Amino acid sequence: MTEMIAAEPAVAARCLGRLAADGSAAGLAGELRLAAAAGAPVVVVGCGTSEHGAIGVAAIMRDAWRTAGLAGQGPIPEQAFEASLEPHPGLCIAVSHDGGTWATTRAIEAARSVGARTAMITVSGRAPGAQGVDIVLETLERDQSYCHTVGYMSPLVAATAVGAALTGRPVDPALVRELTAAGIDSAATAAAEVIAAGLATTRPILTIGSGADRGPARELVLKLEEGTWIPAASRNLETVAHGHLPSTNGSTGLILILTERRARAERVARARQLLLAAGVIGIRVAGIFSADVAEALDPVLTPLGRVVVPEAPDLPAPVAALLGTATPLQLIVERLARIVGTNPDPIRRTDPRYAEAAATLEG
Repeated sequence: MTEMIAAEPAVAARCLGRLAADGSAAGLAGELRLAAAAGAPVVVVGCGTSEHGAIGVAAIMRDAWRTAGLAGQGPIPEQAFEASLEPHPGLCIAVSHDGGTWATTRAIEAARSVGARTAMITVSGRAPGAQGVDIVLETLERDQSYCHTVGYMSPLVAATAVGAALTGRPVDPALVRELTAAGIDSAATAAAEVIAAGLATTRPILTIGSGADRGPARELVLKLEEGTWIPAASRNLETVAHGHLPSTNGSTGLILILTERRARAERVARARQLLLAAGVIGIRVAGIFSADVAEALDPVLTPLGRVVVPEAPDLPAPVAALLGTATPLQLIVERLARIVGTNPDPIRRTDPRYAEAAATLEG
């Protein structure tokens, strides 16, 4: 996991350049245009880390859809198993790092059975689930840890390439590399280590997000639970204010992710109220903030510290949020795993009980 996180800025830049050059991103952009013209639904499906990748992919593509002036609501995310039970005609875009997740494969097959076009974002077009798919976007960068990091970032980069093709506004791979590298530079690493130390004795850890930051908040929960074995839960920014606080106390951890720049004033105002309430209870709070948000929120509101990432104004808003938060959220988990003494790579499958439990769930 450590090596994968360090490699991500270069991986992201390579992947973006390659998908823009090989025509696959433009091909999927064309499918989106056809779906819009036909008024057909577009769903993005996945499981696990790929489900959270699918949430981000849908957000990036939906923003590009609107920028391009296409009619309709644009792509929406769905959990793959649920999508397999209620398939939609139109276009089904699957996210699967290894291309072999059974529920995702079933979702593609079900979509095809009702006449949908299909696409997949995966590491290789030779993957089992990619067979028979109309368009495959190959990321070609395989994660070496089961606690996926590259497997989360790669589909976000692929969606960025598709969005650029759809809008006709190319994205410079150097910008993507710079943004993702900022999340693991020396300042970010130092902040992540302080945050990890402060969270090590908390149970559970809550993650909060709004707008494009909701997907990263959910991915952070998965990383915490599979990488550190600490129970965690995700809440939308407004949701946490409606009945959840009575379960919290001074041993609760909280990480607020706030980098979404659309409707920022409203999000920051509500976040400030949440953090004030958390302070009254004694919840141990940390943040992953964009630079302007960090300026707007007093450091006293995040006593465990915050990782600050660049605004990246030259990137579309959801791209800046999703790529900007990917590496720091992973880094916090990696540093926390060091402190609590877990090995995130096998996601506890070296324990025979957890290996057996995982085997019972494999389709």
